[in-house]
Amino acid sequence: MRMTASELRKRYIQFFKEKDHAVIPSASLIPQLDPTVLFMSAGMQPLVPFLLGQPHPQGTRLVNVQKCIRTDDIDEVGDTFHLTFFEMLGNWSLGDYWKREAIEMAMEFLTNPKTGLGLKKQILHITVFEGDDQVPFDEEAASVWEELGISRDQIHPLPYKDNWWALGDTGPQGPDTEIFVDIGTPLCSDECRPGCGCEKFVEIWNLVFMSYDRSEDGTLTPLEKKNIDTGMGLERALQVLNKLPSVFETGVFKPIMDKIREITKISDSTPEQMRSMRIIADHIRSAVMALADDQGLVPSNVERGYVIRRLLRVAIRQGLQLGIEDYFLKQIVPEVFDILGKEYDELLRNKTHVLNEIEKEEKRFRTTVRRGLRIAERTLKEKGILTGKDAFMLFATYGFPIEMTVQIAEENGQKVDLDEFRKEFEKHQQISRDATQHRFTSGLADHSEEVIQLHTATHLLHTALHRFIGSSVYQKGSNITKERLRLDVQLNRKLTPEELQQIEEWVNKIIQRDLPVTFETMTPEEAQKQGALGFFGEKYGEHVKVYSVGDVSKEICSGPHVENTGLLGTFRVVKQKRIGADTLRLRAVLEQKD
Repeated sequence: MRMTASELRKRYIQFFKEKDHAVIPSASLIPQLDPTVLFMSAGMQPLVPFLLGQPHPQGTRLVNVQKCIRTDDIDEVGDTFHLTFFEMLGNWSLGDYWKREAIEMAMEFLTNPKTGLGLKKQILHITVFEGDDQVPFDEEAASVWEELGISRDQIHPLPYKDNWWALGDTGPQGPDTEIFVDIGTPLCSDECRPGCGCEKFVEIWNLVFMSYDRSEDGTLTPLEKKNIDTGMGLERALQVLNKLPSVFETGVFKPIMDKIREITKISDSTPEQMRSMRIIADHIRSAVMALADDQGLVPSNVERGYVIRRLLRVAIRQGLQLGIEDYFLKQIVPEVFDILGKEYDELLRNKTHVLNEIEKEEKRFRTTVRRGLRIAERTLKEKGILTGKDAFMLFATYGFPIEMTVQIAEENGQKVDLDEFRKEFEKHQQISRDATQHRFTSGLADHSEEVIQLHTATHLLHTALHRFIGSSVYQKGSNITKERLRLDVQLNRKLTPEELQQIEEWVNKIIQRDLPVTFETMTPEEAQKQGALGFFGEKYGEHVKVYSVGDVSKEICSGPHVENTGLLGTFRVVKQKRIGADTLRLRAVLEQKD
């Protein structure tokens, strides 16, 4: 029986539901409480406050399917399994069950043909933490796997970089055990093993044993409450279950790939053409999902908008290499809607926005390519040569494909120094990589005093906007650092000086009243009846936390917050900026008294 994505999602959720796990919805792709990342890149990210100790309103056992975008391995996309957008099946224990139970449930789901995946134990390979100078070899996990029928030669002890998972440089973390499936291809070498990168062993599930708290000096302290955090990639699992050569042959990709073949009129593709098609399929899917998020993202040159722009422009470049001269991305988008629209209704809700932005970006980029073509021809005429640095400048500044630069040079009897181009490209990659790593250095959640204060102030700012500007001014996104809060709201104009003054005065009056900040757990329906605000087009679970600031503000939120408003200092809006046709971005600070 071929397993569909819908069947896999249902089986996973139902299996853990019968193990007393509460089903929670996928969160937005845009992290709301975490300024250190651009997109949700793991199923656990929305649960950070609860992994750090806050009680979850739906209990200590949870399960869901979380949509994710991860661009760490974007340069690897085009092989058989790397993706930028993916769906992560996950189950969690918040201080409830531990290693043995987690592994036993995983093994049951993996091998049970009726309620799980029906995989044979002989094709499963398991990695465990081999130990270091602070934490010993994970004999407990290895022994449980062996007891359940996995032979020792299928259990692979691997080092920290392979089998240790952390939120960041500090905070909760611990060893993990990863589950791979041997898809039957030959060994790549005598050292071939899970994780070596040869694609013989496909990782489909990771069980994280969050058991330590790492301090700034590197010391590990055992956590009072240990958590289980797991993640199974839906697309990779489908590839393995259906014995397919790549994730791009699964049902979540095949219609997209077929459409690309129809547009290109390429039936028997070369390896290079296949790679280009896979990149287009992956990137258009990711861009569509990001644009469809209810926060109204658009392609731009900064942060999330830049990621979307890069995805679309790389897809267009690959299309040019395949000989596609006309606009084509908009022709592929309906396939993404058909495949994922039933699971994620924001796709249908924001269909017009997605199509319009993709069409505009393709037109914009093709204009850019034409400009790059003129510059390449002018450079060649003036210098008589196109150097590797010239080629990289065209690529980095104008998105001009290196293949087109090489072609222009060859037509003029010249050669581009590709080694020089690669050196410049690798230098650029390292700078980008360093910037990305720097962005993650503060970990996946900042619960510092300053962030908690600014998070609470964001509630007051949003309430003030409702009071003085109107209830249609709803929150579209927020980003909070230690220095400032940033709030994006649905509004097609800037605030007048009088409105700003009115809002600041009201917020500061509430702060001076020293009102208590409390929360209750209730159903979303009860929260709505009580007038609580809910944001971001979220699908809430059966129970939510509703935070109240005295009698002036009530909002569905998972925290963190101060205990009373008197701790906030003086509130001031320092900047406002239009960032789209209907979005206003406000920046505000809290100035502490001396």
